[in-house]
Amino acid sequence: MKRFTAGTNEEGVRLSRFVQNVTVNLPNSLLYKSFRNKRIKVNGKKADADYRIHAGDVLELYINDEFFSAAPAPKAPTRRQPPVQMVYEDENLAVLYKPAHLLCHSDRTGDANLVDAFTAYLTQKGEYIAGQEHTFAPALCNRLDRGTEGLVVAAKNYAALRDMNEIIRTDLVRKEYLTITFGKPPKGRHTAWLRHNESNNKVQVRADAAEGFKEIITEVTPEKVIGPFTLCRIGLVTGRTHQIRAHLAFLGAPVLGDIKYGNRKWNEKAGLKTQALCAVQLTFGQIPEESSLHYLSGKQIRLEQPQILTTFNDLAKLGPR
Repeated sequence: MKRFTAGTNEEGVRLSRFVQNVTVNLPNSLLYKSFRNKRIKVNGKKADADYRIHAGDVLELYINDEFFSAAPAPKAPTRRQPPVQMVYEDENLAVLYKPAHLLCHSDRTGDANLVDAFTAYLTQKGEYIAGQEHTFAPALCNRLDRGTEGLVVAAKNYAALRDMNEIIRTDLVRKEYLTITFGKPPKGRHTAWLRHNESNNKVQVRADAAEGFKEIITEVTPEKVIGPFTLCRIGLVTGRTHQIRAHLAFLGAPVLGDIKYGNRKWNEKAGLKTQALCAVQLTFGQIPEESSLHYLSGKQIRLEQPQILTTFNDLAKLGPR
């Protein structure tokens, strides 16, 4: 038998999810059999799989030790991480600046990544102690492509992660980007359909609906033109894989520096090492009062003086088309 005392980061977590998180290779059949046979208890009493945990609950799991023995305590990242660049922070969440080329999450390369850097930051501040957490680790609520820079929201606790994911899912936060395009895209709210090919991690965009394609909506506002280049403000209504890059290319004005959907000749002439795309602003709508993040209602978080503005002004020296 294993006994756990739920902390604040277990508040509201389904009991079945908690059990899955603290065990290893526990079959679902045995998990639910344990519930039926009263081998999972909360505060000494039988509990159902969909019970929502409260901080301070004592959880007793009468499950064979073999399903716990291979579950090491989570550890803080050990690889060297870049310093976190904080744009906004409160007791529940942070908004981080992600430079171009930095991964959001770890991958098979083992390169530095934003979520591990954020975890290291909270560990150094004493706000996160890995060995004392049963189920939660600091997490990112949205992600950017490796070559895209800008704002990423990170959660410090489970309630913030849950509620921010709901805010994003229900479109209660507007995300705005700045980008530099080759050519001038038409101003307006554009709708198309997109399909992601996972084998080559590229997408296809078409003008009308078709099987396997998902609707995309992108708001485009050209703000300034220098020769063949346009500085554009982009509003995402939907958020699909590579949506901005692929949709602008479909509209005839690809993102400068984009090696997948861009113009190779002008990418080389501009000398950019990555796509000129930056997430610069988050604007929150009216968040329900029952949300732990209700206080963000109407709040705007902006990246001041983004590097992309300097990049755009530097393009003037390349001359006319």
